[in-house]
Amino acid sequence: MAELETLLFEVSDKIATITLNRPAAMNSFNGKMLEEMKSCWQRVQADDNIHVAILRASEGRAFCTGVDVREGRPSPDNLWSHVDPGEYLSPKMVACWKPVVTAVHGMCAGGAFYMINESDIVICSEDATFFDPHVTYGMTSSLEPIGMTYRQPLGDVLRMVLLGNDERIGAQSALRQGIVSEVTTLDNLYVRARELATKIAAKPTAATQGSVRAIWESLDLPRGIALRTGLKYCQLGNPVGIPQVDRNAVMAAAKVFEVR
Repeated sequence: MAELETLLFEVSDKIATITLNRPAAMNSFNGKMLEEMKSCWQRVQADDNIHVAILRASEGRAFCTGVDVREGRPSPDNLWSHVDPGEYLSPKMVACWKPVVTAVHGMCAGGAFYMINESDIVICSEDATFFDPHVTYGMTSSLEPIGMTYRQPLGDVLRMVLLGNDERIGAQSALRQGIVSEVTTLDNLYVRARELATKIAAKPTAATQGSVRAIWESLDLPRGIALRTGLKYCQLGNPVGIPQVDRNAVMAAAKVFEVR
């Protein structure tokens, strides 16, 4: 993969860590970051030595404040050639079914929700705040909140959209609304993300990828069809008579961990 300008990318112990690295611009994304994000997700998807990815941001006031309004984003002259930025920021849009653990600190706003929408586990630090500034600046908010309706209750999504910059969702409210599943200290944020990723990376990757794909693809289907289709994922991912693990050994070594 070519040298990156807006991101950091490293792999260790079957875990890929992608770091948004434009702290002077609140880690907002520009055209270059969009291209590099897509390239990173494709790398994660293609490399069988990677079992899980962590998405984080460099230190500063923000995880990501959406598009860099100073630079904007290149738009084609032909309206029908316009591409949703989510296609570049989204692991699922490039058929990357490796689990994604996202660690949010500081401000998470607007287009940053593309990344939250596409993550499998989202945690945040106590200083995290979430908001959608689109309507405050006279812009229709649609793509990001539509994605968030699969994570947040509808009423909370609408409140966030309609109040814009006038209200921010704090860490504990984000936990209540389902934006995140865990809140930790800022100092412990990446440590905790790494702990979660390490547990996932230790599991059979065919099982984790199959589970991620089955669940996400079910969202596009009516419930009955989704359940019938789900059986096929099990049949494909669990070959009869070919166990991927020694179940007795796994159960004997099992430990129960409290969700903090």
